[in-house]
Amino acid sequence: RAQWVVGGQKREVQAPVSLVVTAFAPVSDVRKTLTPQCVLEGDTDLFLVDFGHGKDRLGGSALAQVYGLEGGRPPDVDDPRVLKLFFGVVQALNELGLLLSYHDRSDGGLFVTLCEMAFAAKCGLNIDLTTLGLDPMAALFSEELGAVLQVPRASRDGILGALKQKGLLRYTKLIGTVMPGSDIVIRYCGRVLLQGDRMAYERLWAETSFHLQALRDEPRSAAESYSILSDQNDPGLSAHVTFVVGEPLAPQLMLTMPRIAILREQGVNGQREMAAGFMAAGFEAIDVTMSDLLAGREELASFVGFAACGGFSFGDVLGAGGGWAKSILFNEGLRAQFATFFARPETFALGVCNGCQMMSHLRSLIPGAELWPHFGRNRSEQFESRTVLVEIPPNSSVLLAGMAGSRLPVPVAHGEGRLILNEATQQSLEQGGLVALRYIDHYGQPTEIYPRNPNGSTAGITGLTTHDGRFTVFMPHPERVIRTVANSWHPQTWGEYGPWFEVFRNARRFVG
Repeated sequence: RAQWVVGGQKREVQAPVSLVVTAFAPVSDVRKTLTPQCVLEGDTDLFLVDFGHGKDRLGGSALAQVYGLEGGRPPDVDDPRVLKLFFGVVQALNELGLLLSYHDRSDGGLFVTLCEMAFAAKCGLNIDLTTLGLDPMAALFSEELGAVLQVPRASRDGILGALKQKGLLRYTKLIGTVMPGSDIVIRYCGRVLLQGDRMAYERLWAETSFHLQALRDEPRSAAESYSILSDQNDPGLSAHVTFVVGEPLAPQLMLTMPRIAILREQGVNGQREMAAGFMAAGFEAIDVTMSDLLAGREELASFVGFAACGGFSFGDVLGAGGGWAKSILFNEGLRAQFATFFARPETFALGVCNGCQMMSHLRSLIPGAELWPHFGRNRSEQFESRTVLVEIPPNSSVLLAGMAGSRLPVPVAHGEGRLILNEATQQSLEQGGLVALRYIDHYGQPTEIYPRNPNGSTAGITGLTTHDGRFTVFMPHPERVIRTVANSWHPQTWGEYGPWFEVFRNARRFVG
């Protein structure tokens, strides 16, 4: 019961009660994260663990909604103890490296689950529903609790033994395997029940989202994103590294720890990752707020460099990094302090995301930055947070020394990262070696197509530097992925530190 005050009188009403349960737990090793992306190497099998135990209740399912039906009884947790046992088995198998991929089926049913696993891996499937009961349609679309596991065939008997030991074998059914190509074939009792092209299914899967996106966001970006799904030959993310990752620094550089200011303003949130990168490269990283500089607690004169971090200074109320820059430009003391810092020939600075935007507003103070433009709202009209590919063209940045020609995945997270350049400015930036980073598609070509280019910047340009290379700005976030484990995708051959760590090591080499 709930009490409400209506017209000055207290009334008691009977109201339904909803219970929302959330939970969290420590993660001991993020490298053991399970994803729905199927693995194509080696012989593998797909198992369905069905906690509905063949009931296949369709109430509340997406299938029932599509046909405007109630669907009968909805799925339920019939035995919480079984769910708990399954969780323990999954953790144990994952710890042993025996789960190659994993996806739950309680949002869309088995057919959607399998398709999403194929979409992620760009593979085909060979599925047999014969063991799942008398109604293959219900088996494909019921949203009962359950999961699909991909396991190595060589370990199948041991995995089934572990499930049997916990009393879970009776819920477990072998349903097929993955295969190369794009065919998704589903059989039942010896006949082909469904056969189709993975990409055709993926376009159907994404069609509703496409129409919603076209209404909500910029229509051309929505259309470009949807059209990419028709590319049969899309190779996906890749990496090409033109330098030796982790090559030792000169021994004399390990004898001192130069001071770098990790600069932030109200609303900035990327200072910890930035500090970690510079500390790992041999710097003494000092947390410096703008109020520290204003109050005289810190002075830029005591630092060899600064890194302006990402986030949302002043909530971006005055535009991309505009408020942060104006707190410098309109304060006589701070303006002079920054101008003096930029003029010292031994200094360097890095601006990332919001810090990149801020530094673009300071171009009148930065020698060699006269051509830097401002960053405007993304063409998609949305905040973009995703992993993209960039190339490092030949350029003068001291932070990218030796890295030219590399093509690397990197995260972006911004709402205002678009550079709109006229032809003359673009040519001047290109010819002057001032373009530091550029978005490319999965074929390695510069692109303005969304979402390979997440903001629509001219010619894919997303990083700039100065003529002497001492001052560099990036819209993407290399500081978030200096360790290989922090990448959402990376080649398996990478070691502890990924190639973006070279930016920080180059800074240490420049300081000497």
